[in-house]
Amino acid sequence: MKHIGIAGNIGAGKTTLCEALSKHFDWHVQYEDTSNNPYLSDFYFDMQRWAFNLQVYFLNSRFKQIVDIQKGSQTVIQDRTIYEDAHIFAPNLHEMGLMSSRDFDNYFSLFNIMMSTIHPPDLLIYIKASIPTLVSHIHQRGRDYEGNMSLDYLKKLNQRYDAFIEQYKDSPVVFVPADELDFKNNKEDLAKVIDLVSAQVKGLF
Repeated sequence: MKHIGIAGNIGAGKTTLCEALSKHFDWHVQYEDTSNNPYLSDFYFDMQRWAFNLQVYFLNSRFKQIVDIQKGSQTVIQDRTIYEDAHIFAPNLHEMGLMSSRDFDNYFSLFNIMMSTIHPPDLLIYIKASIPTLVSHIHQRGRDYEGNMSLDYLKKLNQRYDAFIEQYKDSPVVFVPADELDFKNNKEDLAKVIDLVSAQVKGLF
């Protein structure tokens, strides 16, 4: 097993769980590129202008990570998957009128070409969180550019996440209920998540 993907909405706790699982299982982490992303801050202030640029940047970044994972010999846990870019964020922006049909069709064509050259993750971990939990986490981390994010935007993303996970069949899925398990601050809750992942990992061998 070389590739574990963590999926979840903005503020679900993907990075926190990545770090905890990588420490426990001795996995390498591939983080989502937010600190050096040249479009992210602009996007939250003017979504329509920067939506396409941002999504292409994320798609490119995620694809390069997967190529490196599949070429390497380490077991890697990836903070957000390429599926989320193409099946959740880009379609949501298109539906909201923030990405034109021309740009979306171009984007999705590029995604399909990329997917024809790579394999899905060996395991997908999905962190499911309600809007109040997401908002609480977002406020706690205090990123300035996320201050303009609307509740409607988060709700639409959550709906798409639920629909995507329901039809996802490319690899086994571990469900982590973030409303019930505070894996960041509670060691017992983290242990429960580790047990869920361990059971699935053992089943893959």
